[in-house]
Amino acid sequence: MRSKLIKRNSLLAILLIHFFSCKESPKENTSQQFVPEVNVVAADVRDIPLFSEYVGQTYGEKDVDVYSRVDGWVTGKFFKEGTKVQQDEVLYTIDDLPIKTKIEAASARVAQAETQLSKVESDYARVKPLAEMNALSKRELDAASAMVKAAKSELDIARAQLSTAQIELSYTKIKSPVSGIIGIGKVGVGDYVGKSAGSLNTVSSLGTVRVRFSVSEKEFLAFTRLQMKSDSVYGKGTGKIPVQLILSDGTNYEEKGYIDIANREIDASTGSMLLQAIFTNEQQLIRPGQYVKIRLQTSVLPKAVIVPQQAVNQLQSLYQVFVVNDSSKIVPRIVQASKRVGNNWVIQSGLKAGERVAVLGSMAVRPNSIIKPKAIDWNYDQQMGQ
Repeated sequence: MRSKLIKRNSLLAILLIHFFSCKESPKENTSQQFVPEVNVVAADVRDIPLFSEYVGQTYGEKDVDVYSRVDGWVTGKFFKEGTKVQQDEVLYTIDDLPIKTKIEAASARVAQAETQLSKVESDYARVKPLAEMNALSKRELDAASAMVKAAKSELDIARAQLSTAQIELSYTKIKSPVSGIIGIGKVGVGDYVGKSAGSLNTVSSLGTVRVRFSVSEKEFLAFTRLQMKSDSVYGKGTGKIPVQLILSDGTNYEEKGYIDIANREIDASTGSMLLQAIFTNEQQLIRPGQYVKIRLQTSVLPKAVIVPQQAVNQLQSLYQVFVVNDSSKIVPRIVQASKRVGNNWVIQSGLKAGERVAVLGSMAVRPNSIIKPKAIDWNYDQQMGQ
């Protein structure tokens, strides 16, 4: 029984070996391997302008505080806050009754002085001929003449006091010093104001705006060297260095500006120089007090090799590009990147101008594999955002 079982298992094993040995081997895959299409750009070489950004604060073309030049109660307010006002437009009125009383008193003193002058002039007219006939002494003539001079002086003083009171009366109407946008007032009708009360309001002329920002002493020297070399919309040699304004939301302000003035000295405590840039503001989008960024060219990097940012893979301090050789094979290469300018990397070493690099993006391609290169347009100026 046992021998029969052994024979049956042996037979089964032989059959299985025969079955697998007779089974057809799989046919080889004769279909062609898939070749991906990959965007490729050529490394470019050019002189790269380098830009720096600085935080600045905006001011109006003119920011003029409004003060009261007389003491009194505010009796009227004749503007809407945050709107345009014209130069010499009445903004506030101050109670003028006390000053009108001063004018009346000053007018009375003028009349009194005129009467006194008329009297002493009549006395002088009577004394003079008598003194010439020696009927009166010269001393009496001199005294009469002195009385006339004193009366004229008193009249001049009285007239000056009247004029001062009239000027003070004009100050009870507080007018706008410039045309522009008026702010939110600090006083209203019924408030007491005076010469020491501080600013009542501020009017800003916003046809153009000023932006003030600080730079280091070293950067100031670079600006000075660029000043007469500036070749922009303002003309070469004008000394107007063009600047770009970046708003708080990160967008570029449409109007171009230029550096207007520099402070007379370096701040010894910070080692910085205060500069001012000017921008047109026709739409009045810029208001005083905004914090913005100033972007301007500080130097030039000559004959730099550049590639788009998407063509560079960065892993901590290592930078890698995928070079496409003449056989359309994609080869990884470690490069040394120096600066990121806009949406581009400046390659200091490891890549030559004209070499093709792959722009993979999210595409996964094995190194040293064959690809189908697709040359794409690479607008450097657009990439730079100039």
